[in-house]
Amino acid sequence: MLSTLRRQTGTGLRLLLLFTVLCGIVHPLVVWGVSRLPGLSGHAEGSLVTRDGTVVGSSLIGVDPVPADPAADPYFHTRPAASSEDVLGPADTSTSGGSNKAGDSTDLLDTVSQRRALIARREGVAPEAVPTDAVTASASGLDPDISPAYAALQVDRVARVAGLPVDRVRDLVAQATDGRILGFLGEPTVNVTELNLAVAAAQRAGR
Repeated sequence: MLSTLRRQTGTGLRLLLLFTVLCGIVHPLVVWGVSRLPGLSGHAEGSLVTRDGTVVGSSLIGVDPVPADPAADPYFHTRPAASSEDVLGPADTSTSGGSNKAGDSTDLLDTVSQRRALIARREGVAPEAVPTDAVTASASGLDPDISPAYAALQVDRVARVAGLPVDRVRDLVAQATDGRILGFLGEPTVNVTELNLAVAAAQRAGR
């Protein structure tokens, strides 16, 4: 009986040691090594966006810009976030998540109506011209992408305040636009983080 116990104990300890090495050392090292491969390392590090060697954000996280002067707002805005105190944002980047409110929620419908009115006033358009993604929060609340329609709605304001030609701003929107995945999945999107950085660069260059 003691010999059986010793044999089973020895087998258990060897398995414990084996799987500790495999799962605690080998597997993490393999995953780390794969994440260093060209084309994957940037994504593994959070898809950071750098300008002149300085990290200025992530292409995966959209942070709604807050203008110093609301009457002079030179940047594109992201989708609203359910986590923000104000109906339009900015988002609280320390947390994420949707409102979990159903489509027939009175609170949600009131919030959407408020957002539509505020955005219409900001962009100088009729409320009916405001696209759906402009007034509805994404699942994470930190979505960096907006629809081309929402980007187009903001072009005139951005061009006017930033002092850039409208056609130049439209070109920047086009450059920040990604098409459908594999040509048929999803919808085209515009990355607001990269677009606003391009607008700031164009402002500095004076064109």
